[in-house]
Amino acid sequence: MPSVVDGKLASRKRKRGDVASGPKDSNSRFTKAKRQTDAEILRLEAQILESRKHYNNIASLITILREKRSRHGDLSTAAVSLCRIFARLMATGSMVKSKGAPDNEVVIVEWLKNRYQEFVDLLLDILQTGNPTHQMTVLVLLMRLVKDEASLKEDDQGYAFPHGLFRKMVRTLLHAEDGNHVREEFMRKYVEEYDDVRYHTFTAIADASSNTEDGERSGTSAANVFSMLSCLQRIPQSQADLQSFYVGKPKHKKHPVRCLGPHKSRAQDAWLALLKLKLSDDQRKALLGIVSHRVAPWFANVELLMDFLTDSYNVGGSMSLLALSGLFYLIQEKNLDYPLFYQKLYSLLDGHVLHSRHRSRFFRLLETFLASSHLPAALVASFIKRLSRLALHAPPAAIVVVIPWVYNQLKRHPACTFTIHREVDKETLLRLGREGMDDPFDNEEADPMETEALQSSLWEIHMLQSHYHPNVATIANIISEQFTKHAYNLEDFLDHSYGTMVSTELSKELKKAPVVEYMVPKKVFTRADDDISEQQNLIPRLWDFS
Repeated sequence: MPSVVDGKLASRKRKRGDVASGPKDSNSRFTKAKRQTDAEILRLEAQILESRKHYNNIASLITILREKRSRHGDLSTAAVSLCRIFARLMATGSMVKSKGAPDNEVVIVEWLKNRYQEFVDLLLDILQTGNPTHQMTVLVLLMRLVKDEASLKEDDQGYAFPHGLFRKMVRTLLHAEDGNHVREEFMRKYVEEYDDVRYHTFTAIADASSNTEDGERSGTSAANVFSMLSCLQRIPQSQADLQSFYVGKPKHKKHPVRCLGPHKSRAQDAWLALLKLKLSDDQRKALLGIVSHRVAPWFANVELLMDFLTDSYNVGGSMSLLALSGLFYLIQEKNLDYPLFYQKLYSLLDGHVLHSRHRSRFFRLLETFLASSHLPAALVASFIKRLSRLALHAPPAAIVVVIPWVYNQLKRHPACTFTIHREVDKETLLRLGREGMDDPFDNEEADPMETEALQSSLWEIHMLQSHYHPNVATIANIISEQFTKHAYNLEDFLDHSYGTMVSTELSKELKKAPVVEYMVPKKVFTRADDDISEQQNLIPRLWDFS
């Protein structure tokens, strides 16, 4: 039934309704304003493409783009519109001076070039400091402009790459804030796919890394250069692999972009420019981790990596472990002569090597380094003895690698079997049983040829046969058995860890429950009563509570 409503109450109701509908009205007003702005941008673009008398609209669109940039708004419509406009102008030749053109035409061309440069500078600024979404949009637009400029500047071979714009873009990518995603997108979408883009990217990176001041080099350049170069996975092996081109294929077969030699030379310059930057320890370790399969194949002169690898190898610790693979590549492929290599390798066998997360890689390489049957038995025995000594303090996951490795070395170098079985006369055997003997092995000697390891024995492996972990004790027994197995595959042991060993034990099916107590005591913490023997109480026999 209708009734009179109090004025204050009605006012309150209206205010609540206004507040409730406020956000919707705000969103609708924002959407309406955006649609109007987009419509205005498209109208200005249509006028420019319709008649030259509307060229001033280009300045208006650049102003709109700059305003949206400053307000962090959606700038895609304005940026894409300007890109289409300049692409059309390039295609029609409106931005090229023609011979004998009147002065007013020359002025118009110069004005268009200035507006184009202003637009490019604005895009580069967005690429460096914009948010990831805007950076992705700008990357696509800049690469579109690269292709359009290339068609505008074709030489007599039908190929001309716009070095100026492209190098500015690459340099901006190297210094882009929060630019990890856009750098990965650039490398994945363009550099990996197109051979000419990869060629000129190497050149741009080398120039950008070399032409910076020392103070700037220690900043973001090293990390960003490494992140870009390390993304490359596809390495061309022959000239036939160079078939994908972004701006067109050069007509001449001997054009540098179509030849493998210049490609590797540009890649080599880029990697060397990175090595000259101030790398942190983490960056150096990451680089050493990929040097043999992602860096060295790009080098026409692999010897240029020698200084970097030998310096890293001489640092010691985990850095030396990581440098081993690259150094081995140079020794094997390029006959690198590294003085005192085995002495340096022996020095890596310290208390940390069996606890390192690079342990698996180290054992793979060590197996290779000691594979030659021409190595002196004294040298190999020193490695066997040192690792056996380190195994006494190693985690079980490392010990199960050391013992099969020792077995393989003893099979490969029979002269070292004196360390596990030595024939002596009966009198000497009795004397050793009474008095024992000092271990002649010198654990402090740096030269593996002077440690007297061959005069020692592998008593450490015998000690491991009583290890608390049943898997370690079982595998240590192989040294005391007949060597009927040709060799153990180390790959079966390298991936073991505490987690895998525990999982293996927990997954075993128990045929019989383990015996926890031989006799179940009736009382534990109190002394025996008259009817209970004191022998049944364990605690009173161990401690006196009186």
